[in-house]
Amino acid sequence: MERNTVQRRAILKALDYENRPLAVQEILDLASIYCPSLGIATVYRNVKTLLLEGRLKQVDMPGGAILYEKPGIHHHHHFSCRSCQKVFDIFECALNLNKILPDGFLLEEHEILLSGICRQCSRSKDTAALQEKSLQQGKSIPVTIDTQNSSAH
Repeated sequence: MERNTVQRRAILKALDYENRPLAVQEILDLASIYCPSLGIATVYRNVKTLLLEGRLKQVDMPGGAILYEKPGIHHHHHFSCRSCQKVFDIFECALNLNKILPDGFLLEEHEILLSGICRQCSRSKDTAALQEKSLQQGKSIPVTIDTQNSSAH
């Protein structure tokens, strides 16, 4: 049975507001605006219920981090900011992965995680030094992604 409690509405509003995958603590921080009495245990309980009802989707990140987003988003990938730790949806999929598969392999699904520095963090002076250091160490490659003109797959 699908219940729509004040807490669940607040959680879903938080996800709508940010429009990106969120960790439980981020959900709590944002949902508390709509439901000030909300606690972390209530968020975990409601996230579990929303997952079972199909109203949330789990996003497993490297290192074991778990984020949540609303389902129904067309095929997309994620960009993880190494500075603020936020994860953003990327709706462009410019790779033809079937070309690189060995003969006889059939691709059923894929997930690509890009990592680097988001737009907001890249504008800060502290991050400029971090970017320079990373480039000198060969740890990152500058990539520009135009999400304004991208189409969903």
